[in-house]
Amino acid sequence: MDALRTPDDRFAGLPGYDFAPHYAHVGSASGEALRLHYLDEFPAAGMPGAGSTIVLLHGEPSWSFLYRKMIPVLTAAGHRCIAPDLIGFGRPDKPTELDDYTFARHVEWVRELLFDHLRLDGVVLFGQDWGGMIGLRLVGEHPERFARVAIGNSGLPTGDEHVAEAVTKWQEFARTVPSLPVGGVITMGCTSELPADVVAGYEAPFPDDSYKAGARVFPSLIPTTPDNAASDANRAAWAELARFDRPFLCCFSDSDPITAGADAKLLDVVPGTAGQPHTTIAGAGHFLQEDRGEELAGVLVDWLAEG
Repeated sequence: MDALRTPDDRFAGLPGYDFAPHYAHVGSASGEALRLHYLDEFPAAGMPGAGSTIVLLHGEPSWSFLYRKMIPVLTAAGHRCIAPDLIGFGRPDKPTELDDYTFARHVEWVRELLFDHLRLDGVVLFGQDWGGMIGLRLVGEHPERFARVAIGNSGLPTGDEHVAEAVTKWQEFARTVPSLPVGGVITMGCTSELPADVVAGYEAPFPDDSYKAGARVFPSLIPTTPDNAASDANRAAWAELARFDRPFLCCFSDSDPITAGADAKLLDVVPGTAGQPHTTIAGAGHFLQEDRGEELAGVLVDWLAEG
C-alpha cells in the first residue's frame, strides 16, 4: 500500500493546537503498517480525583484539530482525552489509492490503536460524522470496552433507511470536484465565520490533492444502498446496540441538514438512552465542535459528573 506523509512543518503554529503528537503503527498484521497519530492529553498534575478516559473521534474531512476547543475544558474537569487522526487525515499516513479506504479497514485501524496499542477499557466515546459511524461499529463489536457513549451529528446507516438529499449531493461533489476544497467544506459545515488561520489549520494535512484520497472517497463509503459492503456489519452492530444499556447521550446540533433526525433511531433502539439528558446544541452546524466546542465539552463534563 503506497502512502504519503504530510511534512511536520505543516502543523507548526496552528491556532489553539499546541498538543504533543503521539504515534502508533496499525495494520502491520495485514501488511499495511501505517503510521497513525493521536493526541493523549491528561489533566494537570496534582488535580484531585480520577476522571474518565474520553475518546474523541473526528469525521470527514476534518482531523483532531476539530477538538482543540473541547480538550482543555475536558482535561480541566479531570478527564484524559485521546483524539486520534483517522488514517488519511491529519498527521497519519495517507494511502494514495481510493480503493485503499474501506469502512472495515477504518474500524480495524481505530480498534488496533485503542485496544491493542493503548489497551483501553471502560472508555467514554464521543463521535461525530464518520467518527460516530466508526465509533458505533466499535461499540457494537466491543460493547464491554465502553462505559459510556455520546454521539453528535452522526449515526450508523445500513442503506435500508431514507437517504437525505444532502448526503447524495455531498457524495457526488466529493467524487467529481476537480480539487476537493477541504477548508471550504469545513466552512460550509459551520454556522460561524472561521478565521483564515483556522481554515488553514483544516487544510494543513493536505499539501496538494495527491494527499486527499481518503477525504475524497469517504463520502462514497457511506452505506446508502442495502447491499453496501458495510451494510451487514452495520446491521450486526445495531443488533448489539439494541442491548447496550450503559449511559448513551445524543448531542446533536440544530442546524445540520446532513444528520438531522439521525438521533431518532438511536433514541428508539439503544436502551442506554433512557433517562439521559439529551441535548440540542443551538446555533451549531454539522461541525458542532467548531461552532460550539466549549459548550459541547461542558455538556459532556456535566453528564459525566452525574455518575
